[in-house]
This record gives sequence, structure tokens and C-alpha cells, in this order.
Amino acid sequence: MGQLMEPIERKLTTILSADVVGYSRLMGQDEAGTLAAWKACRDSAATLIESHRGRIVGTAGDNILAEFASVVKAVECAVQIQRALGERNAGLPEERQMRLRIGINLGDVMVEKDDLYGDGVNVAERLQSLADAGGIMISGTVFDHVKDKLTVGFDYLGPQPVKNIAAPIPAYRVLLQPGDAPAAPPPPRDATAAPDDRRHRLMVAAARAGVFILLVFAINMFSDPRDLWFQWPTLAILFVFALRAIPLLRPRSGGKSG
Repeated sequence: MGQLMEPIERKLTTILSADVVGYSRLMGQDEAGTLAAWKACRDSAATLIESHRGRIVGTAGDNILAEFASVVKAVECAVQIQRALGERNAGLPEERQMRLRIGINLGDVMVEKDDLYGDGVNVAERLQSLADAGGIMISGTVFDHVKDKLTVGFDYLGPQPVKNIAAPIPAYRVLLQPGDAPAAPPPPRDATAAPDDRRHRLMVAAARAGVFILLVFAINMFSDPRDLWFQWPTLAILFVFALRAIPLLRPRSGGKSG
């Protein structure tokens, strides 16, 4: 008999993924200085992770991967890491500043010794790649646990398609500074559609309504041409078409009225 495979251990945990912005560029400018700055940044982050009861899972290259039992502690830690790094960068020229992108996700992961694998980790890494330089991006599962427990704000960016993840991930940007403002929500699709696109959609809606009207008329003629009733469903079809056409015919506003 073949050897039975051991069952895979799994757990629910909070994953923090951090990565240096423009690390290759920094190394190209000053290898020794960049490496020393990254080690200092990594050591500072490691101290904050430990103080928030987290655990570093890996530090390959310019990346930090950590896990936390508490979702709130994970986000608090990320905020403190970014603020500490911001203070350090304040006294440096822009080309020498070291900034991180951080992504945080709460998800189910596979455990192998001290390593973690699976979509729970992958989502955190993908969110990290979507974050602004010096910013933090969290998943919807994280937001649900921290929305009423932290003093920072959050900007909902909607479901974000990410590489190798089947469904888009609801993402939130953490507003680190009091002056940060949420991104303006996109205007309704009909209001921003190009004229050619709106004309095409109007023609498609008109053609569809015409097909339905012809179909109803044909059914009426073949069933009993002496009893005309097709005009009533025709009115309903035209009413639905009008509801679809009005937003497409409405002129786009150029700004707020006075």
C-alpha cells in the first residue's frame, strides 16, 4: 500500500505583505547605502510587528511577510510602520527615500512548518502591489473587522481584479493622514460614455424593441387577426425602451450648476 499523505493543516489568520517601492532603482544608485537603509527599515518593522503580537513569516529580498492573530493589531502595526518610515524620509532627498507598499488580508491559509501558503497569502501580496507608495491597502474581510475600531479613515475602491485570483477583491485604502480624502466616486456609466458608444447602445435598444414588437404583431396575426390586441404589449415595450433611451439622450453636464 502507498504511504498516506498527511492532512494539510489550515488556519484563519491575518497576513501583512510589505514591499519596497523602486528597490531596483535604489540599488542601482547606491547598493551599500540602500542595503543598509533596508536593513534598518526591516529591523524597525520587525520590532513593531513583534510589539503588535505578530510573527514574521519571510523576508525574501525587499519583501516582508508577517501574520497576526488580531486583524486590528495588523492594521495598527502597518499604520505605525508607514508613519515611522515617513518620519525617517522627511529628512532625506526624494531619490534616497525608502517607501513601502503594504497589503493586508484576512483569509484561510495552508501551514507547512513555519511557512504559509494559499490564496489568503496571495491576496495580501496582490493588495500590496495595488497600494500607493507609502500607503496601505486592505481587503474587505479586514475592513469588516477594523472599521469601527481604529481612528484612521478608509476609502472604498470597489472590487479590484487581481492576478491569479478568480473573483475581484473588495479593496479599501487606509487614510493615514487627517488631510487624506477619499477618491471621488466614478460618475454613472451613462454620463461618461462617449457619444459613439451612447449612439450604438441607443440603436441596439431600438432594434431590440422593434424585434419584440414585430414578434408580438406576428403572434397576433397568426392567432386571430380579427382580434387585435398587439397594441397593448407594444405600448409596454415602447415604455421600457423609453426608460432605457432617456439616460442615453440626456446631455452630459459639464459641471455643477450655480
